[in-house]
Amino acid sequence: MAIGAKDKLILVGRIGAAHGLKGQVRLQSYTDAPLDIADYNPLLTKKPDLSLTITRARVQKNMLIVSLEGVTDRNSAEALNGTELFVPHERLSETVAEDEFLQADLIGLKTVWSDGSDHGEVVSVANYGAGDVLEVRTSDGETSFLPFTMAVFPRVDIASGTVTIVPPDEVLGEEPR
Repeated sequence: MAIGAKDKLILVGRIGAAHGLKGQVRLQSYTDAPLDIADYNPLLTKKPDLSLTITRARVQKNMLIVSLEGVTDRNSAEALNGTELFVPHERLSETVAEDEFLQADLIGLKTVWSDGSDHGEVVSVANYGAGDVLEVRTSDGETSFLPFTMAVFPRVDIASGTVTIVPPDEVLGEEPR
């Protein structure tokens, strides 16, 4: 399965170093539950005509150790080091609940104030341990990091490409109550 130019792909993992002599590899999974990456088999790569299927996976510390279909020796496993794994956007969209969003869908959304006037754009999504944070760049180039909560972002409309923003008073420069 080759990647087409029109496909919108979501990065779901990256293969690391070989593990052992029988073709297993270390894998950094970017899915919510790391083992869920195998649910999206076959996984696409940027290498022409190369897709990979996870046949076995187990968690070891902060990564997965996986067996891949057709990879049976250390040399084959080493050749895959650094390979990024992708899933077509539409396959991931099927599993997302109504009140959940893919990070890739949030980046680039236009931010508008609650009255509908322009504010800026979402430029990145981060999580430093206390929940998701959106980096928002205003039209004058200033950026701020805001918690991705219903209070701050009460309306996310992927179809129209906008997200309504109601920033906390601290962001607006007003005194906390």
